[in-house]
Amino acid sequence: MRILIIDDDPTVCASLKLLLSRKGYEVFSINHPSIALSTIEEKQPELILLDMNFTIDTSGKQGMKLLKLIRDQHSEISVILMTGWATVQIAVEGMKLGAKDFIAKPWENKDLITSIQSIEKLHHAKENTLTSEINSTQQAIIGESQEIKEILSMIDKVASTNASVLITGESGTGKELVAEAIHQGSLRHNQPFVKVNLGGIPTELFESEMFGHKKGAFTGAETDREGRFAKANTGTIFLDEIGELNLSCQVKLLRVLQEKTYEMLGSSQVMKTDVRAISATNKNLGQLAVNGNFREDLYYRINLLHIHLPPLGERRSDIPLLVKSFLSKISNLYQSDRPFLDDETMNWLSNQEYKGNIRQLKNIIERTFLLNLNKKTLDKKDFFPAFENTQIGIGQGSSLNLEAMEIKTINKALAKHDHSISASAKALGITRSSLYRRIEKYGIKHEPKI
Repeated sequence: MRILIIDDDPTVCASLKLLLSRKGYEVFSINHPSIALSTIEEKQPELILLDMNFTIDTSGKQGMKLLKLIRDQHSEISVILMTGWATVQIAVEGMKLGAKDFIAKPWENKDLITSIQSIEKLHHAKENTLTSEINSTQQAIIGESQEIKEILSMIDKVASTNASVLITGESGTGKELVAEAIHQGSLRHNQPFVKVNLGGIPTELFESEMFGHKKGAFTGAETDREGRFAKANTGTIFLDEIGELNLSCQVKLLRVLQEKTYEMLGSSQVMKTDVRAISATNKNLGQLAVNGNFREDLYYRINLLHIHLPPLGERRSDIPLLVKSFLSKISNLYQSDRPFLDDETMNWLSNQEYKGNIRQLKNIIERTFLLNLNKKTLDKKDFFPAFENTQIGIGQGSSLNLEAMEIKTINKALAKHDHSISASAKALGITRSSLYRRIEKYGIKHEPKI
């Protein structure tokens, strides 16, 4: 790989040339941005290490201006930004303009080489294979609204970088799906994608869950246990509900994200980790940081790139597509024909309020389907019971959930048809084998008449 260094400090250039030449790279350097474009034309580099400041001005504007010129005229060339006056704002702006990574001076040789190697792999990867995987994952993100198009475009931009990403949005908007799409579009797509619900980990178990423990580290630790960061090594760790972490846990998380090292409970051995962090929250972390409830340094560490998911009420044009998708999936599950919804019913569904967003809509569609298994057409009246059961909120104030409703429906069919599997399956609109699987799954008492 040919690498061009653009930095006004000859010492920096000499140091980088020595380091990179020893790694087998073909390296060139210049000390002034005025000859950058002509040098690029002459040397045809595949990667540029670009300093952000060339005078006493430390705002980064000079480097940003040159970055834009490079991206406009040579979009195929990867760029890593470098500066001794690192700020999150510069990094974010640079990433939006197309930079692949951001390295602060003084740099760590290992981190710089890792970043370059990642970009090199991307150059050598088969573009059509990677694009196919990105498109395949993004197909799960349903919608044609402008909001969704912008999110898909953002996923394309951030996926190939190694930068940390913060995904925000109300509960039920699809944050985990976006995180998976970013992972599948990255160079780590063949490595682990480890999901962690930080809101569900008790404070006293945080270190054990995240970093693992050795046998005998505490009462009840009868064997060694691998932590989440070890499981995610070389891959991606998805830190869901990060806004629920208390300050003491935030300190421990910051250390591993910042230093890329940790220690298992009961061990003094320092472990290294190579993970990309994608975080998600439905809370305003910026405001929590202002109030002192979330560490500002951790906020900046996880929020290098930001994707915000709008509530379903702000993308109502996508509701018909979502409804059709949910109906298709559940029809396949029950081996039944997909019921028809006329325009009036679809418009009515599109104008309802969904405080639980996509998750609530999916819940309503599944409930209605289960209560109307034999119907070929569904109208808005068929959806009334499902809406009544979700007025207080998903999973709250209702004694019925999907599993309970399915059990109740199967029991009613069995009782009505004297526990005849054939007759009950036919009435439910599913196959005998599907009914047998559900009877076994839920432990339903089946007492056929003799």
